[in-house]
Formats: sequence, structure tokens, C-alpha cells
Amino acid sequence: MNINFRIKSLAILVFTPFALFAQAPKKQVGNLPLDPAVRTGKLTNGFTYYIRHNEEPKNRVIFYLANKVGSILETEDQRGLAHFMEHMSFNGTKHFPHNELVNYLQKAGVRFGADINAYTSFDETVYQLPLPSDKPDLLQDGLLIMRDWAQEATLDPVEIDKERGVVLEEKRLGKGASERMRQVYFPILLNHSRYADRLPIGLDTVLNNFKPATIKRFYQDWYRPDLQALIVVGDINVDEMEKNIKAKFSDLKNPVEEKSRIVYTVPLTGKNQFISLTDKENKATSAEILIKHPEQKVRSAADYRNLIIHSLFNDMLSARYDELTRQADPPYISGGASISSFINSLDVYSASVAAKPGELEKGLKAVWRETIRASRFGFTEPELERAKKKYLSLVEFSFKQKDKTPSNRYVNEYLQYFLKGTTAPGIAEEYRLTQSDLPTITVADLNAVCKEYIKTVDRDILITAPEKEKANLPNQSTVETWLAQVEAEPLQPYKDEMSKLPLLSHEPVAGKIIKQENDEVLHTTTLTLSNGVKVVLKPTDFDSNQVMFNAFAPGGSSLYSDTDFQSANYAAVLTAIGGVGNYNAAELEKYLSGKQASVGLGISERYELISGGSATNDMETMLQLAYARFTEPRMDKGVVDGFIGRNKAGLTNRANDPNIVFADTVNAVLYQGSIRRGGPSIAKLDQINPDRAFEIYKERFADASNFTFVFIGNFKIEKAKPLLEKYLGGLPSTYKGENYKDLDIHSPEGRIEKTVYKGTEPKAKVNLVFSGAFDYSAAEKIQLDALKEVLQIRLTERLREDESGVYSPGVSENVSKYPHARYNFTISFGCAPQNVEKLIASALEEVNKLKTSGPSQVNVDKYKAEDQLVQETNLKNNVWWMGYLVENLENQDNLHEVNDYDTNLSKVTPESLKAMANKYLSGSNYIRLVLMPETSGTSK
Repeated sequence: MNINFRIKSLAILVFTPFALFAQAPKKQVGNLPLDPAVRTGKLTNGFTYYIRHNEEPKNRVIFYLANKVGSILETEDQRGLAHFMEHMSFNGTKHFPHNELVNYLQKAGVRFGADINAYTSFDETVYQLPLPSDKPDLLQDGLLIMRDWAQEATLDPVEIDKERGVVLEEKRLGKGASERMRQVYFPILLNHSRYADRLPIGLDTVLNNFKPATIKRFYQDWYRPDLQALIVVGDINVDEMEKNIKAKFSDLKNPVEEKSRIVYTVPLTGKNQFISLTDKENKATSAEILIKHPEQKVRSAADYRNLIIHSLFNDMLSARYDELTRQADPPYISGGASISSFINSLDVYSASVAAKPGELEKGLKAVWRETIRASRFGFTEPELERAKKKYLSLVEFSFKQKDKTPSNRYVNEYLQYFLKGTTAPGIAEEYRLTQSDLPTITVADLNAVCKEYIKTVDRDILITAPEKEKANLPNQSTVETWLAQVEAEPLQPYKDEMSKLPLLSHEPVAGKIIKQENDEVLHTTTLTLSNGVKVVLKPTDFDSNQVMFNAFAPGGSSLYSDTDFQSANYAAVLTAIGGVGNYNAAELEKYLSGKQASVGLGISERYELISGGSATNDMETMLQLAYARFTEPRMDKGVVDGFIGRNKAGLTNRANDPNIVFADTVNAVLYQGSIRRGGPSIAKLDQINPDRAFEIYKERFADASNFTFVFIGNFKIEKAKPLLEKYLGGLPSTYKGENYKDLDIHSPEGRIEKTVYKGTEPKAKVNLVFSGAFDYSAAEKIQLDALKEVLQIRLTERLREDESGVYSPGVSENVSKYPHARYNFTISFGCAPQNVEKLIASALEEVNKLKTSGPSQVNVDKYKAEDQLVQETNLKNNVWWMGYLVENLENQDNLHEVNDYDTNLSKVTPESLKAMANKYLSGSNYIRLVLMPETSGTSK
């Protein structure tokens, strides 16, 4: 369950699930029709439904209950209760009293939080429930749950009081520098509208003290059929589903004295506003210029054309800012500008900068200069053509994937259609519109957007900075002067530079396939090339238009001394930002316009790595990029200096953030202070030698004979073979047979306690870590995963539901086979400082119960049901198969262990998990890490 602030800008830490932009059309025609593949209707009580059959994934269905009800409708004594009501829907309904709903769904394999969830925003509350669709009784119960959520929450006073602590703990998690500053600037940015006083998380005074009658009044007033819709997408019979919806939801009642659902807006005043804020825990000096505009809906074909124009505008402007960032001495840490959705009734043109320390003027002027350049001179024809190619390529990619579109994407489209009227004509119609509209869009259309959106009224300027910078921050007059100075500069039009050279300076000399092995069980083919490269191919039809690869070779940064470590650690990224082949990074981006292909690489502690993805037709481009990364890397000293300088600037105030200080402490303790672990620092960046980094890069990728490539996706093996022989078989090989070194970095033995005192808010964090040697096997990994899950279930029941002390306790485990088989098993949660000891004691008591009695059979069954459902979908997923194959190949494990899954899962029992708890949670190696506020004491 989460809060959704429907605001979007670059500097404001808030979130919107859907942002579409549209210029007001000059000629409005009728709205685009809804995708004909969806069945829609409205019952006599006003209840709306959308139903679509979709088999991605097969035997699954997603239910969404959408309510045009959010925090904006709260009265003063209800502030926070729209979100609280969302919580209460999981704490007792007519057919699922108390916590029985979550318990029932977990038994069916539905995970709380990961699957069943909900969110509350200013204007809506949305519940989601994914279920297996091949179990008729469960499918019917899914509708019953939706019906209960619509109007049958019990709102038991006992459950209300228990949930107060949970909601307050959720609120506590959001406290910090960003929240403190937001409390000040929100009312100003939102022009003191109702939105400024209706943040969904609410007020402590209300959450602590409201009477049950108050939340019941909210529920009865607003949870009503004329404000609700049910969205059902999945592997279901549409006719039967429609019949069942009509039977179950037709008797929903609207209130006799129905309140009007007012659509609130943020008024545009025509005024300009200025806000400057500091906070001791803020890490960077940032500025944002927000120019507000009335929201433009996306409903008609004309609106859709303007949506495309705005997308092109954002893409071209972003490319210009990217070029600025790649300079030898970039004027800021990061910067950019775009048009986006802001809040219910507004769109915004936002130009923002994260400035280097002491260089706010330089950074803000640089960002504003590109905005003014675009406004004054517009865009060029080559920029527009590249953006069109890119846009068309993306839409075409989606169109080719139309038969493999996952259900959740359809659900989100129909959700926005119901909530905001945003068009959802279907990808076929969108592809048709794109093909029709793109040729008609001209540079003049883009330049008109500049003139419309970059204006001098309804402009707010927001500056946020660390407290120590307060005396150096400019006032409104100074900032306005800076902007005016930029506007008075004799700027030159943007100069578009594009190389006409081929990507590669020389064509590879193709190798040959010297061996082929087919695995009829896994449906894989393994090729050995003449240069020693090993290629594992698994063609699938899980996606219609996707190919991906991962490759690895043992070695990595472990082969280099501590003195060279930082150069090795950054070697891949410093080389990649220089471009590849005949192109620098900016030219490469232009070259790839209209192609769906990308390749990335890295050097980890034990491996050199390269990976990529492409549309099926762009597989050769992807392989060309891979070949170039091996054979034609580039190091641009100016770009490298700029990268290091920007990163140093970004780290200057890193220690202001309590969460970062705690994370660094956790790493220092868990890895015994190794310089090869932990977060970045200025001192570490100072150790980078760019020339040495480039040498290391070339050393790591000089010998292809040690590499194993794994390809998965929609491709034909015979068609791929000539490409693999050319681009992978043509890679250089030295046959050194390198392997990584064992650096013996792992969690320390014994019992350790460390408390960090940092931060001003009354909030604490707890990490409890068990670690040690692990008896590595596929069966043992499943047992440890099961132990994690049954403990997660119990901690959620106890720490959250029974004690109301946390919002979301977490249990995680991490296992490695090499260089030594080891595990880390971590319990983590946030809470009030005064509750740390009590909650740790409760958590450890649950651990001890596992060791003495084992888990309940019902919780073991929940784990099995959940894991089986997840595994069913995993087996039809390219990403899962990639992770599975690469991990097993790296660990030299049996690739067929996936076929032992059912057998290994069947061995998970209360007795086996009791034994696992005693084996791995004995407490002999136990690390307790706690973050407390500064007022609580001194770090020890």
C-alpha cells in the first residue's frame, strides 16, 4: 500500500503513474474510440466495468477497483482518512473479517504487498488483485473481494485502533529533509489551493484521534458505484465475467443524499513566485523553474498528434542537455528541462539543475540558456528527423509486441481512461495514428511548443540547498537578474553535428562454428566458435520482438591491486562514456536513432561483463555494438574529467543524509572495512587514473576465448549463426585462461553491535544480519528462501498487525557459491526510536520460535503456493531464463536443476525449516545495526 502524490517535476520527490502531454488542438474532432478489444459497460447504479481477454501471462487475471475518491475530498477532520480507508479495506470486510483477507489470499499464493496492493492519491484510490484464473472458486472469490472493497468494509473500531500505528509508521518512513521542505513549498507551488492542504498521508492529530464514525462518514459518502469502476484483464471468459459482474455489482447503492463530486483545480494566478529553502540533511543545491499551464487532455486524434509533438520536443531538448552534460567541464552536476504533467489540472514546463557547490549561478544559467536557445531559434530538421525515427521505432516495437502485451499494461491504460478520460484506442490505432501524424509534423510545430510553454508568467522558482549554504543563496531579484542576463546574451543557434562514418572502422574477420550441442530438454543450443567463444542460444516466443544477451568471463577487478582498484572499478563506465568505434557518445546516440539496440558493459569483482538487447530486426546492430565495445573502445579525457568532476561535486554533502551514513556503516561492518565495498567518496574518485583505467579495460576485453554468451528471445538459430560467426567469432582471443582471485571479503564472525546516531527526525532503522558458511545446492537454496518467507509472514503478522510497530518489515537472503559458499540473512525494519528494543526482541523471539517449534504448516503451505505461482510465470519469461542460465553457468551448476524444482519444493516442511533455522539462524554470527536520531546518543 502506498501514497501517490500526483505531481511530477524534476526536483520534487513525488510520483505520477501516467504523464501525457498535449497542446490544445486548433481543431477538435470527436474523441478517439476505446480499444474495441475491451468490453465496457455501465450498470444502472453508475458502476463502470472494463473487461479484456489476454493471455500474457496465461492462466492469470488482474482485477483493479478504481475509485474517483482521494484525499482531496476529505473534510478538515478527515485529513489522512482516504489513505487510512485504503488500509482498512485489508482489515475486515463482510466476507473476510479482521485479517482473514490477506490470510486467505496468501494461502492461494497471492503475496501481500508484491501482488495484492493499493494506492491512494489526491483524486483516486485504486485496489489491485492479481489471481490465477484457472481456479474457478478463486476467480469467483476475487469478484467477491472486489465487491467487498467497493462497499462492504466493516470498519471495526478495534481494527481501526490497531491500524493507527501502522499508518503512522508509514508516515514516519517519509520523514526527512525532502518532507520538511515539501511542507513549506507545496502550498506555494500549488497556489494555496485545496491540494496544498490535502496530502494523502494526512495529519498526526487526525490519525491519532479520529473517531470511527468519522471514517465511516467518509466511506459512506464517497465509496459509491457512480464513482467506481472494475477493470478485469486476463485469461478469462469475457462473457462469463460480464455476467458475474452484473450479478454482483448491480445492487451497490448510491447514498440517498449524494454529495457532489467536485473536481478541484489549482488556479493559475498569473503571478510569479520564489521559494528558497535549506535543510541540514539536504545533500545538494538545486534550482527549478516551473512554468505552469492548464492541463491538456489527450482524448481526440488532434490531441494525440499533439502528444507526439510534445514527446518529440522532450526527446530533442533532452538530447541537447545530454550533450552539455558530456562536456569536459560540465556546468552542473545534472540538469534538464521538459514538459510534463504536474497535478490534476496543470501541466508544467520545468527546467532544473543540481548545481556544483558554490556554482548555482553558473549551473542555472547553463540550464536556462538552452531553454532560451530553443525558444529563440527552435529545433533543426536533422534533430526532428532523428526524433521521429526514434519515436516511430518505439511505437513499432510495441505494435510488433501486441500479441505479447502483459495484462498489467492494459489495466493501466483503462485505469487512466476511467479516471481522467485519457484516450486508450489500442496499439494498432496508435500505430496507425503515428504513421499518419509523424510525416505531417514540422519544425514549425515544435517551435510553436517553445513559444507557448516558455513564458514569463505563472513561473515559480524553487531553490533547495544544505543549511550551510543558506548565507550564499540568491534572493528572487538576483535569480531574476541571472535569467535576464541569459536572455540578453547574443546566443547562436544550436549546431547539429553528425558523423557520416560507419560505426566500425574495420569489419571483423569472421570465425567459424566448430562445435554444436543441442539440449532437447532445455531447448538450448550451445555453440563453440573458432576463437574459443561459447554461445548458449535459447530461442523463445515469450516476446514477439525481443532479443537479449548476457556475457561473462572470469577475472574482474579481483586481479588488480588495491592501488588500482578504483581505476578498475570505473574502467567500464569511463570507457563507455567516450563512445565507441567512429562515434563519440553524442554521435553514437544520434546514429542509433530509429534502432532498437543497446549494449552495456561492466567489470565486477569476479567477472568482466557485457550485455545487450534489441528488437529482432536490430539484432545485427546489437552485435556490431558488442564487437565495437571489445575492439574499438574510446577514452575521451575531457569527458572523463567532466564525469569525475560532476561526481565529486555530487558527493560533497553526501554525509548530510542519515540513510547514506547508515548504509555506509552497514557496508563497513559487513565487509570489515574493505576498500572494495561501500559507497563512493571523493577520496575514492581521487584514486582513479584514467590512463590506467583504459589499460585495464583493454586488458579485460582483450581475450574473448574466456567469454560465455547467452542469447534469449525471438530469433532463428540458423539466421543468427552467420552474425554470431562474424561479430563474436571475429573477436580477438589470447587464450590466457584467466580466473578471478579469492579476496576473502565476507561478513565477520561472531556477534557485533553497531549503533549510528544521525538525523533529526524521530525515526530509527534496524538491520539484523545472520551470516556464515552455506551448504550450497539447489535444494538448500529453496529451503533458505522458504525460511525467509515464513519469517516474513510472521514478522508482518506480529510487528505490523499485532504490535502496530512497523509499516513493512523485510526479510532478505543472499547466497553465493564462489569464491566460498556463504549466505547473509537479514531482517530489516523502520520504527520509532523508543520501540527499537521491543521490536528487536519480538523479531528475535520469532526467530527462536522457528528454531524451537518450526513454522506452522499453514505458513509453509502459503510459501509453496506463492512460489509455485511465481515459478509458473517465471518459466515463460525471458528475463528469468537469462538470470537462471547465467547464474548456473557462472557457478558451473547443472543447467537442468530447474527440472528438480517440484521435487525440491516438496521437501520443504515445518521440520526441514526448523532444521534450517537452527543451522543458519543460530546467532553465532549475528550483527545488529541500528540507526537512531542524533538526540539519542553518540555513535558506537
